[in-house]
Amino acid sequence: MNVPASPAETLRATLAGLLDGLPPKQAAQAVERLIATYRGATPTDAPILRDRADVAAYAAYRMPATFEAVHAALEAFARAVPGFVPGSHTDVGGGTGAAGWAVTATWPGEREVTVLDWAEPALALGRQLAAANPALRGARWQRSRIGAALTLESTDLVTVSYVLNELTEPGRAALVDAAAAAARAVVIVEAGTPAGYARVLEARRRLTDAGFHVAAPCPHSAACPIAPGTDWCHFSARVSRSSLHRQVKGGSLAYEDEKFSYVAATRLPVAPAPSRVLRRPQIRKGQVLLDLCEADEQLRRTTVTKRHGDLYKAARDADWGDAWPPDTASS
Repeated sequence: MNVPASPAETLRATLAGLLDGLPPKQAAQAVERLIATYRGATPTDAPILRDRADVAAYAAYRMPATFEAVHAALEAFARAVPGFVPGSHTDVGGGTGAAGWAVTATWPGEREVTVLDWAEPALALGRQLAAANPALRGARWQRSRIGAALTLESTDLVTVSYVLNELTEPGRAALVDAAAAAARAVVIVEAGTPAGYARVLEARRRLTDAGFHVAAPCPHSAACPIAPGTDWCHFSARVSRSSLHRQVKGGSLAYEDEKFSYVAATRLPVAPAPSRVLRRPQIRKGQVLLDLCEADEQLRRTTVTKRHGDLYKAARDADWGDAWPPDTASS
């Protein structure tokens, strides 16, 4: 019996032929320009993705990483709100639609989907790619200015991934407020850098001020216990590398790790993780060191040794970003 391909597998297969006809050098140059632009200050009156070549390069290079990061955030949210299945989804600044694919990987099935972006070439390609995913074939791809003028219709879920960095501070605030006013759940993902974390932290504050409960990654909705300027909360998602990745970065590995920061919040009751693993566990002889953010709003290092039995085995299998302990929250 043939097993249907997962959304991740379908997306990879669909992207594989995307650059056919586009010279490799042109694709690599487009990617390098886009990387430089995303890392810099971007005016809000100029879409980053200008034409088909830009969009094709962006999709082939960035969609898998965006998909994996958003999917990880959504999976953590789903574990904290197990009864929630969105009947509608709005992806703000969704570009070619990676977050829509991630939602279908988390909650299979069809729903009302609206992708908003101001770059028409991105929307056009996103619509083309979505034809390979039955759950997205009815999606609306709508050109919209993202920022202070944004208005959103009522929806179950709003996703905002790798968008806040493109906006001014007032634009970011307006977007988060609009999402909070329109949705039952909001998931925001940014680059896993100190600046990305700062944007997520401010969005988190605005969401909790609006009455939302933090479902993930935090085990509480109180203030973040990380002292400003000393560290930043971020996680990692494994991404299969395409030939374009290897060409641009000059690497030979078949994968890379996408670092991201996120907040997932909702107006619904939540059962967040008892604590969250904030760094890669340190496995030593007979013990595992776990750096945790805990429900009492503290950061602690926990040592799990062989005398802890099954918990020690679980600690050896624990990963950065997992809920801890696994017997009270799935990892």
